[in-house]
Amino acid sequence: QVQLVESGGGLVQPGGSLRLSCAASGNFFSINVKDMGWYRQAPGKERELVATTGRDGSTTYADSVKGRFTISRDNAWKAVYLQMNSLKPEDTAVYYCNMVLAWANNWGKGTLVTVSS
Repeated sequence: QVQLVESGGGLVQPGGSLRLSCAASGNFFSINVKDMGWYRQAPGKERELVATTGRDGSTTYADSVKGRFTISRDNAWKAVYLQMNSLKPEDTAVYYCNMVLAWANNWGKGTLVTVSS
């Protein structure tokens, strides 16, 4: 069983910054982690990919966040972070942490990010 706990969400003004964190714990070995990442779901919309980071060091970003968001992780695959700069109202959503293992796809419960003046 894997637990993912997000933190760092909140209310921020347009143009501001936030840093999201996700702590991973439970019964898994880092060698079995395929990738970790962040997804988000805005009200009335489907969940969408924000950014992921893979074992080979590759990163993937949604076009809408390229140049503004940066994903990073620790070497033990116990934490993943999302630095969000130049936030826009359309970034408002619940942000979910995701960990893909060789046999399972795990999700956190999410943290709310609200971008509003």
